[in-house]
Amino acid sequence: MTLMEKEILSQPEAVRHAAEANADCIRAFVAAAKARGVSQIVTAARGSSDNACTYFKYLCEIYAGIPVSSAAPGVMTLYGGRPDMSHAAVIGVSQSGAAADVIAVIETARAQGAVTAAITNNKDSALAKAAEYSVFMDVGEEKSVAATKTFTSQMYLLARIADELSGGQVPALDRVPALIDETICSARRALEAEAQRVKDMDDCYVLSRGIMYAAAQESALKIQETTYTHARAYAVSDFYHGPFAVVDSDTHVILLAAAGKAQKDNLDMLGRLEGAGADVTLLSSDPAVAGGTTRITIPESEESIAPFAFVTAAQLFALSLSLSRGLNPDAPRGLKKVTVTK
Repeated sequence: MTLMEKEILSQPEAVRHAAEANADCIRAFVAAAKARGVSQIVTAARGSSDNACTYFKYLCEIYAGIPVSSAAPGVMTLYGGRPDMSHAAVIGVSQSGAAADVIAVIETARAQGAVTAAITNNKDSALAKAAEYSVFMDVGEEKSVAATKTFTSQMYLLARIADELSGGQVPALDRVPALIDETICSARRALEAEAQRVKDMDDCYVLSRGIMYAAAQESALKIQETTYTHARAYAVSDFYHGPFAVVDSDTHVILLAAAGKAQKDNLDMLGRLEGAGADVTLLSSDPAVAGGTTRITIPESEESIAPFAFVTAAQLFALSLSLSRGLNPDAPRGLKKVTVTK
């Protein structure tokens, strides 16, 4: 068993523990933000951590009504800019807590009087120390280079922050650990078979929309880093604006079609893709949906938590695709577990 597989399988317990261990810290952070009249939130992150922040943006803006923007750390580290974040809550996210540019955002924001929080898997890291509130995942060392348990734990902790900001309006969060487990148990064999079927593909597009867009981003990243496939994520709504021109019978598309507000757009895109002759791997939690070259059933859930199921499925798919190619998903070429950008 690879390290990546072990860490994927550990996720139900990891996310549950991360949320329980940080309930008090999250409440304190949100209380401080409300006390200071915060009207916007800024996130700072890279890679998988930034994808988790995309999910948070949707939840926070939908359920709490608070706009969320993503910091461009290079504004500070490359150009010496100092955007005014004094009236914002600023959240830095990094599994290692060693991302120098994320640290710079948090240090700048805190010096300006902003409410700051860090989400890390290293409580002694520079990022954890830089923030006013340290949210410690505490899920054990993640040894595989590809983030799995730390990513879903980041998503879950950010979802809990959004829920606290909204006064408990985010649906079904307590169901997340069970949903991840159900996905592993029910979809794993089908995902392994699909990885075998497409093991020779050189590139693919991963499409979804809305709350699920973060899942598309992370799915493409997992496929890229573990299988060396040229994978790119698009929102379905953006794929119409130019990228669709590349679709033909040699195009492979992975469509994440979760039941919910974006499903009509997903199905419209599915019809267009099939009409163009594309090879479509359809992952869907909607029992009424059929189609695609291959359809893989994902457990049904509320749209608010569906990304956890689809990301878990993508992790399993990427793992299987890597192994089918004789690669080592734990140690992708050219990558290190801790990446320090400035």
